[in-house]
Amino acid sequence: MRTSSRLTAGVTALALAVPLSLALPSSGLARTGGGGGVDAGDELLVIGHRGASGYRPEHTLASYELAARMGADYIEPDVVSTSDGVLVARHENEISGTTDVADRPEFADRRTTKLIDGMPLEGWFTEDFTLAELQTLRAVERLPQVREENTLYDGLYQVPTLDEVLELRDRLSEELDREIGVYVETKHPTYFDGIGLSLEEPLLADLDEAGLDRRRSPVFVQSFETTNLIELAEDGVRVPLVQLLSAGGAPYDLVAAGDPRSYADLTTPEGLAEIAEYAAGIGPEKGQVIPRLADGTLGEPTSLVDDAHAVDLLVHPYTFRNENTFLPTDLREGAAPDDYGRAIEEQLVFWAAGIDGMFTDNPDTGVVTRALFLDGAEPAAA
Repeated sequence: MRTSSRLTAGVTALALAVPLSLALPSSGLARTGGGGGVDAGDELLVIGHRGASGYRPEHTLASYELAARMGADYIEPDVVSTSDGVLVARHENEISGTTDVADRPEFADRRTTKLIDGMPLEGWFTEDFTLAELQTLRAVERLPQVREENTLYDGLYQVPTLDEVLELRDRLSEELDREIGVYVETKHPTYFDGIGLSLEEPLLADLDEAGLDRRRSPVFVQSFETTNLIELAEDGVRVPLVQLLSAGGAPYDLVAAGDPRSYADLTTPEGLAEIAEYAAGIGPEKGQVIPRLADGTLGEPTSLVDDAHAVDLLVHPYTFRNENTFLPTDLREGAAPDDYGRAIEEQLVFWAAGIDGMFTDNPDTGVVTRALFLDGAEPAAA
């Protein structure tokens, strides 16, 4: 499915015609499931990937708040553990790229090399810090070469706890008069289990304390591993679970157990049927939904969305970003990799492919493309 100048013209016309009210979500939280089922509803979700990480350093309260104010239905905290068992929001437990820890002489001796999911990794790790120590650090932009503007905010924000994220969600839901959801990812669960800092029990305790442990709570729990999700389902967790997928490799829990299945095996119709026994949805890489051709341009949709929907699985691909460097070559504008390309066109193609939601670093763009799509914008054939 290739884009064309006709799509560009159509998007421009619709963008001028769509009233501001259409750019705000009505209630994106009705279509959530539990176990393998999906409740009735047809809302399309915009999920603030690590917050509004296109505009603020990721996994900060400022990033999450901006995502909600931009219209995101859900904000996405990835959680790892401190040495004292508190869940904090970081994309990885190695934090040299997202905090100023490397510039803190008092923590120089914490630099080490660890084996994370079978791979050696050098740096500073959350599990070697107490919460009090970790919160003396300040967040920095992870992609300063691409998002130089975000470095303006380096040093302003702490590493938040999951409890603080849930408190922010509650406050913003009341202030904005709409339910803001949380889409929590547990990072490296097998690794954390192995060092006695299991993530799932404190996660469930935090959700319970926040009153978000019910089937209709605005919560998803996601993981790239399978065993922890299956165990959560077997233990009767009531919030919907989402199996994250990748275009390559295999879930580390399966690797560690000697199970030969890969992510490719999980995306077959048979694999998706197995996922549907414990999860309500899948979170694939966007290239698994619509791959790129050899020249980097956008190709045709695969059968993944249809195959997933056939077993009642939602499909929430990741990650949609506005900069040229993240876009198909035919949707880039100008030569600079950090300039914005034609992200609206890319997203419309994916909405038309039948996805149920998207993870995006730029929630405002996702809200606009959803409104355009619902108002009838369709990608044109080349």
